[in-house]
Amino acid sequence: MQHPELHQRIHDSFMRQGMMQHLGVRLVSVKPGMVELSLPYSERVTQQQGGYHGGAMGALADIAGGYAALTQAPDGYEVTTVEYKINFLAAFQDGELRARGLVIRAGKKLIVTTAEVVHLDADGKESPCALMQQTIAVVQKRY
Repeated sequence: MQHPELHQRIHDSFMRQGMMQHLGVRLVSVKPGMVELSLPYSERVTQQQGGYHGGAMGALADIAGGYAALTQAPDGYEVTTVEYKINFLAAFQDGELRARGLVIRAGKKLIVTTAEVVHLDADGKESPCALMQQTIAVVQKRY
């Protein structure tokens, strides 16, 4: 089922994310309570050993979970991260990372999400990379 208005809302906010644009993150899909993002491998996202940097993985998971939460927020509101905890499961080079944010519980003021980060190799094989749990606050839109 398509949700063009919801996709546009997320897309418009996502395009305001300077860091995501700098890293080359792409919005893959938007559904109520779920957002998927893609991060291609590049020099911008590596650590000293050539693998994806944990900060890049954390940012990707944070944004995926945050935008999943935004799909549940009322019009005229935005969301902001209150906290998150991430477990790094494996290190990867090349390919791309996919973060799938999912709303676990949406309240009026707080939304709890999770995000799974997987690595996709050149053959499209998925491997677990990181797992995040997050608390999001619903706030008044200020732009």
